Amino acid sequence: MTEEAKLIVDLLNKEPFKKGLNLITLHSYGPEQLLQLLNDVLATIDPSQAGDIRGEAADARTQRTLGCLKNLKYTPPPNSDVSSFRQGIVLGDKPIVHPILVYLLSNLDGLKTRAYLAKYLVKLGVPDELLHDSSDVALQESWEKYVELQEHFHQIHRDLTELKKQSHGTLEVKTDIKTMEEEKENLMRKVERARKKAEGTPDFTESLQVAQRMRKEKERGEDIQKKIQQQRRLMQSAEQTLQRKKQQLYDMKQGGADSSPQSLIMRMEEDNRLNEYLVMEKLPKEIETLKKNTHDLQRVALEPAISQQDLHRIEDEIEEVTAKINRLVEKKMMQGNPAKDKLTMFRQQASILAGKKETLAESVQSKREELEQLEKELGQKRATLRDLGGEVLKGEEYKKFIIGLRAKSNQYKANRSELAELRSEHGVLVRTETILQKLNGQAQKKLNLLENKKGVAGFRDTQDELEKVSAMKSDFDEAKHRTLDDMSEMVQQLNSVIHDKKTLLAPVIKELRPLRQRCQEIMVQYTEQKSHYDSVAAGLESNRSQLEHQVAALREECMNHDSRFHYIKCMNQILQTKLDRAVNEFDAYRGADKKKSLKETYQRKIQEQENLAKSLKEQQKNVRQNHSNDKTQKEMWSDLQLLLDCKMEILQRRHSELRQMKNPGFSMSREGSQDRMVL
Repeated sequence: MTEEAKLIVDLLNKEPFKKGLNLITLHSYGPEQLLQLLNDVLATIDPSQAGDIRGEAADARTQRTLGCLKNLKYTPPPNSDVSSFRQGIVLGDKPIVHPILVYLLSNLDGLKTRAYLAKYLVKLGVPDELLHDSSDVALQESWEKYVELQEHFHQIHRDLTELKKQSHGTLEVKTDIKTMEEEKENLMRKVERARKKAEGTPDFTESLQVAQRMRKEKERGEDIQKKIQQQRRLMQSAEQTLQRKKQQLYDMKQGGADSSPQSLIMRMEEDNRLNEYLVMEKLPKEIETLKKNTHDLQRVALEPAISQQDLHRIEDEIEEVTAKINRLVEKKMMQGNPAKDKLTMFRQQASILAGKKETLAESVQSKREELEQLEKELGQKRATLRDLGGEVLKGEEYKKFIIGLRAKSNQYKANRSELAELRSEHGVLVRTETILQKLNGQAQKKLNLLENKKGVAGFRDTQDELEKVSAMKSDFDEAKHRTLDDMSEMVQQLNSVIHDKKTLLAPVIKELRPLRQRCQEIMVQYTEQKSHYDSVAAGLESNRSQLEHQVAALREECMNHDSRFHYIKCMNQILQTKLDRAVNEFDAYRGADKKKSLKETYQRKIQEQENLAKSLKEQQKNVRQNHSNDKTQKEMWSDLQLLLDCKMEILQRRHSELRQMKNPGFSMSREGSQDRMVL
């Protein structure tokens, strides 16, 4: 909880919120403030959710929030059910709201796109009976048009997303285009210079035609290679489709072989019973429950707002009623009627079976809905894949594709680093050229001043022009002869290379033909063995899954039987004890032995207790009557005890005095009515 709160505070303090919160402020938020914060975050994602929640009814706000969370694909935690989650949204509980805030704030950009799409792609809540009503043609046409427009919008948005992804490297693309244009201009200039040099040579037209034919043959060879690759991909796709169809055929045959007419009829009867239970029992109960909940919610909505004190009062009443129910149940269990105990046991068994039946029906219904959803998603994925123009790569093809992609990625990285080095070197060379041009300009100025001073102005330029013209003439003459010789030599080399390659490839081609045939045979055998292996593996996997389900079912059944056994054993011991007690009581009642019955024993004990109570009451009565006299007598005895204690103390004191006087003889005499000691 603390980690969630820290994450929420960090995300709310960033753009676009900038709340300036801390953990203490967030923890001090009440339910209403927390719900307003959740609504503000939803409004950032979907502007239609903006507003003050204080001016909105609780049921309308809850319905709007739940609908928005459903569009944003939020799933509640697995440890919370639907009712508690809905109640947490209504009351603004922190354990419910905090995970929602974490989900929304962590995926803000993606959820904005999803909220935008949900505005147009979430289907309207039209009842199924209206959609399947063939008499209403206008509604059917409107619905089909609506679905078609949604699909068109989805396709346009997907194309737009792809274009945005492709337009990220615009600057780099512009740079590449500019570089390619410069290279194109350089190539055009080179081609033009080569054309001007070669136009005056003999056999120029024939050599040009040979070069054009060679280029066309190369392009044609590349096209043929591309077509071969495309045909191979199509063949692999067809083989994969064939394997899937074979597997489906094998599964259908296996399913048909394992199922007899009786088993099919039993399966249909089970499905019929299940559907009958869903239609006749489960769905009406759910409908009745939903109606009751709707009625309760309407009643609660019409009532005035409930304060926190009212909630505490209602919770106290619920606890009080629950305690009363528990006391009644305990009292009923203490009565211990055997017939009612058996009936209770049977009722418990019936309720357990009904709960299991309802759980299984819900599981079947959820699995059906999940299957429909998966089939729908599978159809969408297949349609998307068909639009992209390909199939999903599997197995070895996917590995080869990954290897090729890695090689291309490495080559791309190497070329990119080389390009960066060339660009840096180009910058250095440009800078060097600029410096040299500057130095050349300074030297040229000095040379011009020196020529003017000597009276030979323009001598350097004239000499450079003459050298350039002579160099160009010599280069042109040399290139003219060299181009013709190179072309003839190139043609001869090409012919010789072609002849040599044919000579070298002839024995290889002869050896390759039987190897190709052998390869085809091995591929056919491999395909058959692979299909057999796939079918066997699929069958074993299916059997394994069936056995696992059977083992799980048997384990659950065994646990149920064990629990049932221990329960019956305990009930049997209880009943046996009660039966033994009843038999002993009956035997004692009939007088089969001298042992007293429990009835007589309890009656005797009751009589003794009654007699004891009577005697105690008599004693209590006597005590109450003689209380004052006894109290007076007790006080008199206490005074007498005090008097005797005083006399005893005086005698002891006199005796000690006599001992101090060391007179061993003493005599005692009685005078009058008092006892005294004479020393």
